[in-house]
Amino acid sequence: MAYHTMLLDGDNVRHGLSADLGFREPDRVENIRRVGEVAKLMADSGLIVICSFISPYATQRNMVRNLVAKEEFLEIFVDTPIEECTRRDPKGLYSKARSGQIKNVTGIDAPYEKPLTPEIHLRTTDKTPEQLAEAVVEDLMGRGVIESH
Repeated sequence: MAYHTMLLDGDNVRHGLSADLGFREPDRVENIRRVGEVAKLMADSGLIVICSFISPYATQRNMVRNLVAKEEFLEIFVDTPIEECTRRDPKGLYSKARSGQIKNVTGIDAPYEKPLTPEIHLRTTDKTPEQLAEAVVEDLMGRGVIESH
């Protein structure tokens, strides 16, 4: 659609910007703070910034929301039951967490506060990734964020 975008996700951020952080609660909070600040800078330069993170705490999601203008932040809740996350897990992190090999995995031995009022709520068990992406694009068009070309 010829829009300039940037994807920030857990893997690309944790290899650089947040390489010094672990997965304990204070580190998770700091990781999301850093991501929010970087996303704000990118948005200020005109990019559409897509942040794909497990952000387990409502307080941190709201902190990032408050960094930008109201219309510049859309919370998209990608709602997937923990059993489905485990089934889809390409890195085997959920199995390792259940066996005690790793700690602080969201939904296993670390908390997760579900978003109460996300702008977009995607339920992943009954739609394909392509259908979910199309739903996001349609929502963005409906909000006037993007236009159909």
